[in-house]
Amino acid sequence: METIEKIKQQIAEHPILLYMKGSPKLPSCGFSSQASQVLMACGQPFAYVDILQNPDIRAELPKYADWPTFPQLWIEGELVGGCDIIMEMYQQGELQQIISDVAARHPAPSE
Repeated sequence: METIEKIKQQIAEHPILLYMKGSPKLPSCGFSSQASQVLMACGQPFAYVDILQNPDIRAELPKYADWPTFPQLWIEGELVGGCDIIMEMYQQGELQQIISDVAARHPAPSE
């Protein structure tokens, strides 16, 4: 049950969270690469979890989310979807607006 608690905490702590294979700068799969690139193109900071470094999360998140694949984009505690949905929302201009609105509601702590 500890892993599910960790997942819930990550989702609660980060208004924009991408579960992916690898990192945005060094993705380990094409879908994660596409998803992180469009998020970076939205111009707002986002958190990510490399599921390859976290096999417990990789195993439990699909059951918790009822979504079998990665990447998974979570915004304000809600699962948005995977790569295809992220790309479609970006192409329609919808993702940029959502990301911008969320960033305005959750300003990054100043350094």
